[in-house]
Amino acid sequence: MDINNFNISQVLTKNLVSLDIQSRSKTGAIEELTDLLVAHGDVSDKQGFIDDVLLRETEGMTGLGQGVAIPHGKSKAVKNTTLAIGISKNDIAWESLDNKPVNIIILFAVKDTDANTLHIKLLQKVAILLADETFIERLHKIKTKEELIKLFEVKPEEE
Repeated sequence: MDINNFNISQVLTKNLVSLDIQSRSKTGAIEELTDLLVAHGDVSDKQGFIDDVLLRETEGMTGLGQGVAIPHGKSKAVKNTTLAIGISKNDIAWESLDNKPVNIIILFAVKDTDANTLHIKLLQKVAILLADETFIERLHKIKTKEELIKLFEVKPEEE
């Protein structure tokens, strides 16, 4: 994968998106998204990965505010660095910068050997998008998986 021409669509597929997260807890939501990663073949050890994500959660806040959280785990259980996105109709309690619950969760699954290259690129791409108020507003209005993926494919310079 060419790091310089990295596009989020190289890792994000419809199989890694849930528009109907059922859980009302942080751990439950992380488990639901991990199930997608396991089913897609990106994570080999569900509980091992969840433990790594929850460990990372203790190190610092992943709730960005505006209803969005970006939990992530660097783990030996990850076979392919990727991300899974979940949207919930319910508010999920999460430690966040604005002290408000979240309903959009972008879970990063990071292969421990990719920790410094692809992981950083992935986080940078998503962070740039999430810094844009308009992007967040559009994210909250998503109705289909196709819309969600298309939204993430926008290159910031094309705006």
